[in-house]
Amino acid sequence: MSVNIDIRLKRVSKIYREGETVTGLILLQTNSDLKHDGIFLTMEGAVNLQLSSKTVGIFEAFYNSVKPIQLIQYTVEVVPAGKIPSGKTEIPFELSVKPRGTKTLYETYHGVFVNIQYMIRCDIKRSFLAKDVSKSLEFIVEDKPVKKTNKESNKTIFFKIKPESLQNTRDRSIVPRFCIAGKINSLYCKLSEPLTGEVVVDHCEAVIKSIELQLVRVETCGCAEGYSRDATEIQNIQIGEGNVCAGLGIPIHMIFPRLFTCPTLSTSNFKVEFEVNLIVVFEDDYLVTENFPIILTRH
Repeated sequence: MSVNIDIRLKRVSKIYREGETVTGLILLQTNSDLKHDGIFLTMEGAVNLQLSSKTVGIFEAFYNSVKPIQLIQYTVEVVPAGKIPSGKTEIPFELSVKPRGTKTLYETYHGVFVNIQYMIRCDIKRSFLAKDVSKSLEFIVEDKPVKKTNKESNKTIFFKIKPESLQNTRDRSIVPRFCIAGKINSLYCKLSEPLTGEVVVDHCEAVIKSIELQLVRVETCGCAEGYSRDATEIQNIQIGEGNVCAGLGIPIHMIFPRLFTCPTLSTSNFKVEFEVNLIVVFEDDYLVTENFPIILTRH
């Protein structure tokens, strides 16, 4: 006897907000009548934290602070114990996106050391002689729209990179003479809109090989006793190839990838922050980097 389960949501985007109702169908396909002890739907949402290998063993307190944080957790019975006839069966369902107790629902986010995921799981309970059958489906949670007024949100940041402005450089004599200027239109970025700006190479003694824009996630896990903070690359976009013309404005245009970014988040157990690096690679593979911490928001 075989049974196939599929979960389909009415909303194709699978994007929901707190308080909304997730509607859909459980689709069952069996080649004979299926006796069961009940069909259940479970909605789960959790923050899963993972320590980087460099931190494990340093702080014993971390082991308590990296336990999954349950945001949503409840189960409903959609079909009482009985029989499912052979062939195709459709079972409609509705589930409310409601947090557990006083928990806050954070946006769906797939990171390296921090993962925020929301799942719907269907379980067909069977007798002790037969195995239970399960199927899971991820849906996406986004923040509710909130109008925020921030005077800093439209502030343009101008920058100028010179050998004198570089940090963490032991021997400045090996650094070629150059001046690279530009602007970032805003460090407060809406996830639905691109990061924009401009880079201009005023002059450069060395041959430029590449100009790149790197989006970085900075994930922090831990507690009052200590933190594990790790920066990892999300994406790298080349905006200039080869020895670009001096005085020519190179546009900056970076779209934020869904799931791998979320609104900047800071809680007592973890943080998710973002930075953008402007990287200039010279022909001898020497490179200089200018770092811009950015704030991501949904609206």
